[in-house]
Amino acid sequence: MKVVVFPGQGSQYKGMGKDLFKLYPAETGRASALLGYDIEELCVSDPARQLGKTQYTQPALYVVNALAWYSRQEPRPAYLAGHSLGEYNALLAAGAFDFETGLRLVQKRGALMSAASGGAMAAVLGLSATAVRRKLDEGGYADIDVANYNTPTQTVVAGTQDGIIRLVKELDAQGIRVVPLNVSAPFHSRYMQAAAEEFAAFLRSFSFSRLGIPVISNVTARPYGNDVADLLSRQIASPVQWTDTVRYLMGKGVSDFDEIGGSLLSKMVAEIRNDSTPVFDEEKAEAAEYAPQQPAPATRAGRIGSSSFKSAYGIRYAYVAGSMYKGIASKEMVIRMGRAGLLGFFGTGGLSFAEIEASIDSVQAALTQGEPYGFNLLHQFANPQREMKTVELYLRKGITRVEASAYIQITPALVYYRVKGLSKGADGSILCKHQVIAKVSRPEVAEAFLRPPPMKIVNQLLEEGLITAEQAALSQQTPMSHDICVEADSGGHTDRGVALVLLPAIQQLRIRIAKEQGYDRPIHVGLAGGIGTPQAVACTFMMGADFVLTGSINQCTVEAGASNVVKDILQEINVQDTDYAPAGDMFEIGSKVQVLKKSVLFPARANKLFTLYNQYDSLEDIPGKVIRQIEDNYFRRPLSTVWEDTKVHLRNRGAEATITTAEANAKQKMALVFKWYFHYSNRLALEGDTDDRVNFQVHTGPALGSFNQWVKGTELESWRNRHVDAIGILLMEEAALLFEKTFQTIVN
Repeated sequence: MKVVVFPGQGSQYKGMGKDLFKLYPAETGRASALLGYDIEELCVSDPARQLGKTQYTQPALYVVNALAWYSRQEPRPAYLAGHSLGEYNALLAAGAFDFETGLRLVQKRGALMSAASGGAMAAVLGLSATAVRRKLDEGGYADIDVANYNTPTQTVVAGTQDGIIRLVKELDAQGIRVVPLNVSAPFHSRYMQAAAEEFAAFLRSFSFSRLGIPVISNVTARPYGNDVADLLSRQIASPVQWTDTVRYLMGKGVSDFDEIGGSLLSKMVAEIRNDSTPVFDEEKAEAAEYAPQQPAPATRAGRIGSSSFKSAYGIRYAYVAGSMYKGIASKEMVIRMGRAGLLGFFGTGGLSFAEIEASIDSVQAALTQGEPYGFNLLHQFANPQREMKTVELYLRKGITRVEASAYIQITPALVYYRVKGLSKGADGSILCKHQVIAKVSRPEVAEAFLRPPPMKIVNQLLEEGLITAEQAALSQQTPMSHDICVEADSGGHTDRGVALVLLPAIQQLRIRIAKEQGYDRPIHVGLAGGIGTPQAVACTFMMGADFVLTGSINQCTVEAGASNVVKDILQEINVQDTDYAPAGDMFEIGSKVQVLKKSVLFPARANKLFTLYNQYDSLEDIPGKVIRQIEDNYFRRPLSTVWEDTKVHLRNRGAEATITTAEANAKQKMALVFKWYFHYSNRLALEGDTDDRVNFQVHTGPALGSFNQWVKGTELESWRNRHVDAIGILLMEEAALLFEKTFQTIVN
């Protein structure tokens, strides 16, 4: 398997491209016209000695690399990559943009980077990146960043002029070789943030095509998704992860690294391949022998939330779209989020295995470039076998991210999923292939997820041959979930928790348990519930949350699986238009869901049924007048017909024993008959059946009401203009702006 790699700044030389310009006179002419100078003369003769200046170097290298690529006669490679500037040629080769568009981007990039000044760079040779970072920390070099992770023994640093001069002197005195670089500014460091932000604004006027060949990003050391503009802007102020780029390609089975136009990168690749281990899909960059510096984001929204959370899930922002049952969090929603570099979870609750599997296939067919996505894993209180079958499906289909919801205890199926993904890395670290975001609303449930899985369940799985002895041992050094989402008062299942109370309590629990267990990876705690405006998002991060998760606001978007009738109702609600009703799946124990109240009678009728269930021991005990009211208004059919329909449903699910038990237990039979109403009201809403609109069951929280008020009078007032990814980005950008203003006020 082959990858073609393109060199960046530093590989230029007088005379480069001499033969290529003659082969491609049309491209050469267009480049010269666009740039305003003779590109062939600059590269071949360099009469004014400008080739070494950034604003000229970058366009020159881009043009020569592009012409060299066009001259190739070899088969298409499996992957493409480029070092810094060379990444633009990799994207050109992959079809992200045409020759002239790429040149415009590079010309602007070179101009912005050349305009920066006041810093310096140096290459530290013979030390590992870990050792270099240690030297910086011990020497108090707070003004110096790592700019390039080139090889295991070559690390480029960037910072202030004084800082670099002092570092060179100190390391030279210690016998460590340091080479100052002839550059005008500290590229790929925090000092380029202003240039990165200006470039991000410039990129907004361009659109990019879907890549025909995977391109590995310098920023993430992973393939680009649908995030070309974001990663290109971030690249300017982020370290070049070249070592991990090569390690990732090694893990993909690449053995042939073909460099365009030189041998500089080939030498780096040779050292990395000799001295480093591959990175496989389940491994993260943290498994390297050094911990790479987190890339500096180029947008405000990229600065809020946990960097390690974003890195772990490969996402742009610390923002997640949660699952909603019956595919309301649809495959279209998940795909749209993934293509935007954001994480969304498909809502599996209430769907058949065939429907879930078909949705997995659709998502995986659409997201082929490593884009993030996940599927919901719902606690099946009354049907643990179904939960285990869901896990088996996920394992078979390679689902590596799940949102675990409605759990009140740790189950064998959940442990099986988590532990089955454990392995040991080449450096001895524990790799967790299966990521779990656990939605919790009680501290005792949070604690269960923060601790290792129960040994009793682990031993049971080991005895059944479902996990290995190594996985069983590793499980006791790993929490059930590294990611906890505190679910305050929200749509659907809720304990009516107050965010201001619940989040701090679980954050403290996280600190205590992490210290007790000595985990080697951070545990992230995010927040869901009531998040529908930038103010709510900003407050969440002000409270120290690592990420936010939204739900209700997403069901009133183009991509949501809700019916258009329901969306029309939802876009009009305010914050007071919701109420609580019994949960159909946990009816007997009194679990509650938050639902739409405006324009419907479902919450009042559902609560009436629960009152009757608690008041009477059988259907026969309920007064006839009440039964007739239920049959005429709630069910719109006789209860005897409802029971027959229920038996058919149970038989289709292989639950004959449940029917037998209910026939002998009048209380259980009453519960099953009443639960039919919840299935019925749910189906009415999903299908948009306006003949019985008053019985619609629509799970939603007041966050949607606050969102509606925020966007009132704008184009987003209509749900037909709302897209799940655009909403998430807008909320994060506006929240980040509020965040900055708040801190400025505090400082001033």
